[in-house]
Amino acid sequence: MPTLLVKNADVLVTMDERRREIPGGGLFAEDGRILAVGASAELPATADEVLDLRGHVVIPGLVNTHHHMFQSLTRAVPAAQDASLFEWLQCLYPIWGRLTPEMIQVSSLTAMAELMLSGCTTSSDHLYIYPNGCRLDDSLQAAAEIGLRFHATRGSMSVGESQGGMPPDRLVEAESAILRDTQRVIEAHHDPARFAMRRIAVAPCSPFSVSRDLMRESAALARSYGVSLHTHLAENTDDVAYSLEKFGRTPAEYAEDLAWLGPDVWHAHCVRLDEAGIGRFAQTGTGVAHCPCSNMRLASGIAPIAAMLARGVPVGLGVDGSASNDGAHLLGEARQALLLQRVGFGPAALNARQALELATRGGAHVLNRNDIGRLAPGMAADFAAFDLNQLGFAGAQEDPVAALIFCTPATAAWTVINGRIVVRDGQLATIDLPVVLERHRRFSRQICRG
Repeated sequence: MPTLLVKNADVLVTMDERRREIPGGGLFAEDGRILAVGASAELPATADEVLDLRGHVVIPGLVNTHHHMFQSLTRAVPAAQDASLFEWLQCLYPIWGRLTPEMIQVSSLTAMAELMLSGCTTSSDHLYIYPNGCRLDDSLQAAAEIGLRFHATRGSMSVGESQGGMPPDRLVEAESAILRDTQRVIEAHHDPARFAMRRIAVAPCSPFSVSRDLMRESAALARSYGVSLHTHLAENTDDVAYSLEKFGRTPAEYAEDLAWLGPDVWHAHCVRLDEAGIGRFAQTGTGVAHCPCSNMRLASGIAPIAAMLARGVPVGLGVDGSASNDGAHLLGEARQALLLQRVGFGPAALNARQALELATRGGAHVLNRNDIGRLAPGMAADFAAFDLNQLGFAGAQEDPVAALIFCTPATAAWTVINGRIVVRDGQLATIDLPVVLERHRRFSRQICRG
């Protein structure tokens, strides 16, 4: 079985139970599993692959808990640049209606490449639109090709404009068909095993695009198979107003009514989650995917993440869709999380190591993983290394760990997933990225121009 030795890192950040940061640290892994972590002198001297990471900070692989990868085709669309959430959706739904299976596959590869180059090793994706024969299998194929640890969520929309929903009627699906296909992808693709590279979750899109019945039946289906549940919740004031008017409930109350709270559930955004909602999330272990860049881009507000953490709510980070963030740099998202909490709640609201923990341990917790997010024996060999000799780190030698968050977001020099090097010397090692990007540009012009 192949072995991998990492040695001489300036600092190795474990995010283990003691939150150790090891000067001159390293790790030894076999067959994608970490066997030892510690000072380099304490580790085996040889391995099939040896990475001398002197001058680097090594961290656990970053975990992305919310994305819409297909949206990488529609970044910075002019008509949607200055829109609020609902306006933005109404502008982009018709464009996304032109998606094809090949577009899903190529846009997913592009989004995954961007994540991996930022040090991300595990990502969720929320694919909720399936026109023209698109299937979740198209994004699963991309993850297998590029080598990303992947949580694919079978999203859905069933309530169109004619029924008081947001999406055009032609983009919604029959609820019976949604449930059948969700069952199919779980049975075909979900891997519940430790160190799984592929898992499936059930993810009706939002309270304003699916029915109460679909929310309830989706939860029942997910729990019958032991898979997680995901949706959007309390994203902005309009979202809250819709919930109060349509259901007579706050978003958190509506979620509770539908059995959408619990340790197997995580909700995206929760910008407008009230104090009572935070309390119920804490009591039930319900997770939150915090997406600060998207929340700012759409002027949704500042999620009370510091308050959630103080109450014990599981919180991870998400880059969200590349049409509401226009980027997918997870280390940059951690930086933005810190800055935004400080703008909203003061300079002590979140520190650099807490922000990094959101992107590692926090994300793993939200995705119900106990095998990633930390560098320790028995964990997956998922990690990223950042070269401290880059211009953006000049002058930050006194605390290189904090520098990862405070300084300009850096490209990973090395990213390793399941013991496999997927970014080597700052270059993607698993796909021919220029070829993918050429196809992506062609598809982007095609979908945006009609």
